[in-house]
Amino acid sequence: MLQDKDRIFTNLYGFEPFNLKHAQKRGDWDGAKDIINKGRDWIIDEMKKSGLRGRGGAGFPTGMKWSFMPKEVGERPHYLVINADESEPGTCKDREIMRHDPHKLIEGALYAAFAMQAHHAFIYIRGEFIHEASELVIAIEEAREAGLLGKNAANTGWDFDITLHRGAGAYICGEETALLESIEGKKGQPRNKPPFPAMAGLYSCPTTINNVETIASVPAILKRGGDWFAGFGKDEKNTGTKLFCISGHVNSPCVVEEEMGIRMKDLIEKHAGGVRGGWDNLKAVIPGGSSCPILPKDVCDTVLMDFDSLREVQSGLGTAGLIVMDKSTDVIYAIARLSHFYMHESCGQCTPCREGTGWLWRVMTRMVRGDAEISEIDTLLDVTKEIEGHTICAHGDASAWPIQGLMRHFRHEVEERILEYRKAKKAA
Repeated sequence: MLQDKDRIFTNLYGFEPFNLKHAQKRGDWDGAKDIINKGRDWIIDEMKKSGLRGRGGAGFPTGMKWSFMPKEVGERPHYLVINADESEPGTCKDREIMRHDPHKLIEGALYAAFAMQAHHAFIYIRGEFIHEASELVIAIEEAREAGLLGKNAANTGWDFDITLHRGAGAYICGEETALLESIEGKKGQPRNKPPFPAMAGLYSCPTTINNVETIASVPAILKRGGDWFAGFGKDEKNTGTKLFCISGHVNSPCVVEEEMGIRMKDLIEKHAGGVRGGWDNLKAVIPGGSSCPILPKDVCDTVLMDFDSLREVQSGLGTAGLIVMDKSTDVIYAIARLSHFYMHESCGQCTPCREGTGWLWRVMTRMVRGDAEISEIDTLLDVTKEIEGHTICAHGDASAWPIQGLMRHFRHEVEERILEYRKAKKAA
């Protein structure tokens, strides 16, 4: 288990105030000038050395992403955009950072922006995060008054400021290019790529989009060194510490920082008080937010919580939002409910997603009752394959994967319900 001295987010539970005075006591903003003086190349090299992968779900190497930005600033300014939309069901980690450790995010934004030669950053925050947005506004104003933002930010010689942009609660705006469209005042719909944001992003300028947890981890990495961060985790592709959100049928739902690659069972039992009714009462876990395929108990017994281990069992780490289900769960209904969510949140731009998500939900609704034919299971899976990989963004994939996971591990339950419905109908 991770020791307290190695935790990045030392005020995750809000035991101390979030303000600048207490943040500085916790070490925030220490040595900002020294870090900037080491130069852009040093910062990017340390981030590459750390092995930090994006904490928003995709898991793309952060240092490599930063290096895609143009080396020289031309006529168009560079921008950093921080994705604080966090709309994935089962995920509640970024909101805790913004509530209790906002200065880590602001400090990390300064280093990231300097490395990419950006003088301005935008934080795009989910519309429902009223409390979190209010505290971010206070933290940004505190930083400005203290000279940590604005002209000669933190006495580093680099001019840098932040704009907080509030969204309107659309899930699709968590997709990076839809987020850019929304900031620009347009309908939140994903863009075709290429061009990629590093070439033509916000206002057609070079832009990098990173998740809140990713940027908030930067100060600790640069102060302690990339090798320190890389010393945690299962291997060089799954390094560092990670915030895990554990919800559902556990005795103590929580958000906890742990080492990447911790065993799922240890994570649930040691930090979330165990499964309601004991580990043997576990039925399934969605390991990385609602879009990741569900895993049955026999897999959960041994699986490790990192990008590659979960991919090997045909799921994903995603946002590391574990949704725990005990044996009282109607797993077919649970996945049908997620199908409704993805239908409701589709932006409608791509035909496979616009039409397919509604079709998936309608079929799943019948399967909850058992009012279907067994042959329809394969038809349903065929349609998920027609949606997956055939849309501009990953929303189509996200709608397909929960159903694929259900049929992979719980097809027998779906078939049994169909047979029971048919038997009851015949008896009536």
